[in-house]
Amino acid sequence: MKTVQMTLDEELVAEVDRAVRRLKTTRSAFARQALRAALQTLATRELDRRHREGYRKKPEGKDEFSVWEKEHAWGDE
Repeated sequence: MKTVQMTLDEELVAEVDRAVRRLKTTRSAFARQALRAALQTLATRELDRRHREGYRKKPEGKDEFSVWEKEHAWGDE
């Protein structure tokens, strides 16, 4: 692992300290988890953006998914 230094406002540090006490963890572990979650959120947003862009460039055809409609269980049948 690598040690990094960060500048945070005092209220944020106080909130983190309350959370780590409640979770029985450390600031470092809390920060690692938060950073991983933020990176995952960014990755998900990028996939969503790429998905939207793909459909913008090549919209679905009128009957593109009709073959699957018979396969889908809607629950009310």
